[in-house]
Amino acid sequence: MIDSLLSLLTFPQVLAALVIALLAGFVKGATGFAMPMIILSGLGSFLSPELALAGLIFPTVVSNVWQALRGGVGEAVEAAIRYKLYIAALLVMIMLSAQLVVILPQSVVFLSLGVIVVLLASYLLIGRALTIPEHHRSFYDLGLGAISGVIGGIAGVWGPLTVAYLTAVDTPKKLQIKITGVIFGAGAITLLLAHLRSGVLNAQTIPLSAMLLLPAVLGMAVGQWVQDRLDQKKFKRATLFVLLIAGANLIRRGLF
Repeated sequence: MIDSLLSLLTFPQVLAALVIALLAGFVKGATGFAMPMIILSGLGSFLSPELALAGLIFPTVVSNVWQALRGGVGEAVEAAIRYKLYIAALLVMIMLSAQLVVILPQSVVFLSLGVIVVLLASYLLIGRALTIPEHHRSFYDLGLGAISGVIGGIAGVWGPLTVAYLTAVDTPKKLQIKITGVIFGAGAITLLLAHLRSGVLNAQTIPLSAMLLLPAVLGMAVGQWVQDRLDQKKFKRATLFVLLIAGANLIRRGLF
């Protein structure tokens, strides 16, 4: 495993990857989202999009399953039923669009994701939210779920649009964290299966993703401790500033 890792990364890059995973886990634990974007933008500073995407898969799967089940299986099932159309559209489009990762140019993947992250982080930072009538929920569940799935399959990130949507329908904090865990967990498992098929996750890249799992889980445990004790609104605002910087870095990579 060590030999395989050092064939992909230098020792300083290994240390940097571990720190990035730790930070991503902490933010995920404190806010309920943002792990894929932090890992992808961080690793993307010195690795190819395919390697960065492979690295985030195991930490994303484990952290989201943990988040979804933290309050018990019953609450997770209830959340899944409530957002079943969104989840179904998300999973189908992740599976279909994941095959484009090895076709699209690296610059397109970085630039498109960076623009999305910056726009949505900025939108949330100024305190804006969409207003979606309850009788239109099914339409938005399917449409926004599909869009999130396309982004997720190509870039490994479907959090920003999901968080914006949950905010738009006035989801309470505790329920939002539960639902994002369910949605992200289901998407992460689908992403894992899709990229076993696409070749992004293979014998060479699996050790990288496995290596990032422990620091991500440790960071998440600390983040959840903070989430239980500090004002969530202020901490989420700080997280959005981090995402804004991460998105700007992705745009830089896409342009240069």
